[in-house]
Amino acid sequence: MKKPNADLPAGPRHGIARVLSKRGLCSRVQAADWVRSGQVRVNGRVIFDPEHPVSGEHDRIEVGGADAHAAERIYLMLNKPRGMVTTVRDERGRDTVYRCFEGADLPWIAPVGRLDRASEGLLLFSNDPEWAARVSGPARIAKVYHVQINCIPEAAQLARLQDGIEDRGEWLKTRAIRLLRQGSRNAWLEIVLDEGRNRQIRRMLAALDIGVLRLIRVAIGSIPLGDLGKGQWRYLNEREIKELSHG
Repeated sequence: MKKPNADLPAGPRHGIARVLSKRGLCSRVQAADWVRSGQVRVNGRVIFDPEHPVSGEHDRIEVGGADAHAAERIYLMLNKPRGMVTTVRDERGRDTVYRCFEGADLPWIAPVGRLDRASEGLLLFSNDPEWAARVSGPARIAKVYHVQINCIPEAAQLARLQDGIEDRGEWLKTRAIRLLRQGSRNAWLEIVLDEGRNRQIRRMLAALDIGVLRLIRVAIGSIPLGDLGKGQWRYLNEREIKELSHG
């Protein structure tokens, strides 16, 4: 009996969980769960190993009895509210950003980058892992933040933030920083980053004994948050998708 696809070239082969994730159907963790629970077939045979090598081009892959074709690619932006965590599920029962998509007819999507729970503003989502990797990769796309601080900054402090600060063995630096406006007790800064270290802005300011009252991401690359309402989302247009992809 002839083996399935025996007459086809082998081509590149990758673990089945990775292939399902690359098709935009789910996360790699979810794909591995599907495989282990016996929901995935390759060329008619149930596979239980998430690392089982397959050819995404030549092998027939099914999930739950249906062909696992690549999902339609989705690209969108959300105005993340403060107090939500950037994850699918939270072990502590806190609201996640996915609550903003409740009731929407969307395929699986994942955040492209993150904002911590106390931060708000522009957050991207997609089910296109390759696009997400380009956007969040080493291309160093500028990200612009408006930050309310609990004091009036001195020129020397702004200069230190511009030059860079060492924290926990990491050198943290801004691409640009300027004073937007100030009141009698606090001020707003505009900070531009081209790297994505964990809680970078908060750590840099804390090193100078400056507290953060609000932190809002207002732009990624050439894409502004604009007038998108808090907790609201919209699809990216073709121009925005391409511009982010190319940095």
